[in-house]
Amino acid sequence: MRCTYTYPTGHQIKKVFWTNKNSEEPPDLFEDPGYSQRLQYLGDTQTYCNIRLSHVTLKDSHMYYFRFITNKPGGKWIGNPGVTLTVTDLQVESPERVTEGDSVNLRCKSSCALTDRATFIWYRNSQPLTERRDRNNELLLQSVRREDSGRYSCAVDGHTHISPAVQLNVMYPPVNPVISISPSGVIVEGDSVTLNCISDSNPPAEINWFKGRTFVGSGRIYNISKISSDDSGEYKCKSINEHGEKYSDAVTLNVMYPPRNISVSISPSAVIVEGDSVTLNCTSDSNPPALNFSWFKENEPSAVGSGQSFSALQSGRFYCQAHNQHGSQRSDTVTVTVHRGHGWLVWLGITAFLGFFIVIIIIIILFIMRKRRGAKAEDLTEKQDNLYSTVTGRDVHVSESADCDDAQYASVTSSKPRRDGNAPECRDTEEIQYATVQHHRKTETKRAEENESHYDNIRIRQPDSVLRLSNVQTVEEASVIYSRVK
Repeated sequence: MRCTYTYPTGHQIKKVFWTNKNSEEPPDLFEDPGYSQRLQYLGDTQTYCNIRLSHVTLKDSHMYYFRFITNKPGGKWIGNPGVTLTVTDLQVESPERVTEGDSVNLRCKSSCALTDRATFIWYRNSQPLTERRDRNNELLLQSVRREDSGRYSCAVDGHTHISPAVQLNVMYPPVNPVISISPSGVIVEGDSVTLNCISDSNPPAEINWFKGRTFVGSGRIYNISKISSDDSGEYKCKSINEHGEKYSDAVTLNVMYPPRNISVSISPSAVIVEGDSVTLNCTSDSNPPALNFSWFKENEPSAVGSGQSFSALQSGRFYCQAHNQHGSQRSDTVTVTVHRGHGWLVWLGITAFLGFFIVIIIIIILFIMRKRRGAKAEDLTEKQDNLYSTVTGRDVHVSESADCDDAQYASVTSSKPRRDGNAPECRDTEEIQYATVQHHRKTETKRAEENESHYDNIRIRQPDSVLRLSNVQTVEEASVIYSRVK
């Protein structure tokens, strides 16, 4: 802006400056941070008061005044009216917020009258989007992506001026939240652990923390001070904003701790007989599991055994000590009692019981054998042949002098059954038959008390097994069989 001025004779110029306020004490633009780097005084202290304003924007549209001060009292003058500066600027029109996937149309506008041949250039973050010159003052972004976010500006080809940049804000849901653990490496009970959830989203997402399916906290950082074994498990963070939500992959906290809850179990019993042994078994809770176990007898300085199991042969109070790389812990003591001198009583009782059991078994076996033998004898008796005879009792005269009744027999014969001529002689069965055996006695007897005796036919058939002889002829044998029938 060009400018000239005059001042009264006899005055000397002490200060000259430009201002955009017409007041008693207007501000000096050369001292204004918004102008000091862009405003340059090209005049002098005699006649000229020219200035140059660079990087002009719409904000620079004002009425500007030149002011000078002389060395005389009241020597303050200001140019009135001032110089009006009208700035015609390029502007980018764009929506304030867009969502990923939408279509966006940016427009470059100017209050100046532009020719039809005007060509526009587009910039994103001060970098040209393309080298192609486009006569259309619109920029179309189809299916906008998060990568399209940035500050957009435009310019007219052939002019050095570039429009003020406008921010294009693309909204999108959370993408791939990731958890980082600090400190990394082995976590020991009592340490402090920090979990950090990193999530890419616009607007920034709200973060919630879960252990398994249980909500444990919120915020981008989840801190666990003096961590314990109860804090072991899988952790996830959930990132959520108005456009969606997303879970991170799970991370596992494996808290190491020394042995604890040491206990000793006894098998089969804490009381044993001299000569036997009892097994002591040591269990513990630790991470990693305890692999080293030592056994001690109370009031003895050194270990009496090692390993998770220990066989005790004598009375005493015993305890175990479990070790891992993070520490060690001992159990409570257990008491083992060994009874002396009574072992023979136990063996005697066992022997007596076994002897009694064997005797019972022998008795049962003998009883079964006897019963079987009796059954065979009955079968043999039933197999005897029919024994029969025809005995006819008749009255006979008996001598008075007889002291007792004598049985008289007559016509007693022995006969053999007829043999089949075709049958082999060696297989014949011999029968003894008794026929017409008569007993005669006097009608009147001296002994009234004796009853009349009758005899009946009797037939005896001997078993084949007795009578069969190979190639031997059967021998006749007369047998007298009688029965006294009263």
